[in-house]
Amino acid sequence: MRKIPTLFIRDARFKVTEGPHPDCQWVLDGEGRATEKLDGTNLRLTVRAGQVVRVEKRRNPGKTQKAQGIFEPWYVDADPEAPADRYLFEAVQHTDVSAWPDGEHSAEALGPKIQGNPLALDQHRCVAFDLHAPVYAEVPRGYDGLREFLRECESLFQPGALAEGLVFHHRDGRRAKIKRKDFDW
Repeated sequence: MRKIPTLFIRDARFKVTEGPHPDCQWVLDGEGRATEKLDGTNLRLTVRAGQVVRVEKRRNPGKTQKAQGIFEPWYVDADPEAPADRYLFEAVQHTDVSAWPDGEHSAEALGPKIQGNPLALDQHRCVAFDLHAPVYAEVPRGYDGLREFLRECESLFQPGALAEGLVFHHRDGRRAKIKRKDFDW
């Protein structure tokens, strides 16, 4: 799994600057579509015949892996018996995958006990990025415009809540992200 680059270069405080990330110029050129970045836990669900047959969670490299030159995250099996994975499996149980095509689907687990529940959801659930990520029809494509847009950008997934940010998707598979907290307000 490749980490999604942030649309703009970061400064020493880890806030974005006006300089575009070299791999993300396509967004500023108006290419791709913008989906809502949902704030939860990243999963990969394997679906067969309308049933989830495997649940994996994302692992980010730690200090030891980074010292070994490993910088990209990967997936590991989630454990239905592990207390730390309890709410991930609850999210899977509350997600209807009966119409999902067979295959592996990257998704976000959301809900009351996941990442502080910024969308104020009353139940855990999963949202597949390739099938159900909410799409914003029109978004600005420059630093100033995106900063102002994200300041008060309402979630399409949970109206009344603020969106965490945006993920831009290019037809060729490239992606770029920008979050509200990336900006120095």
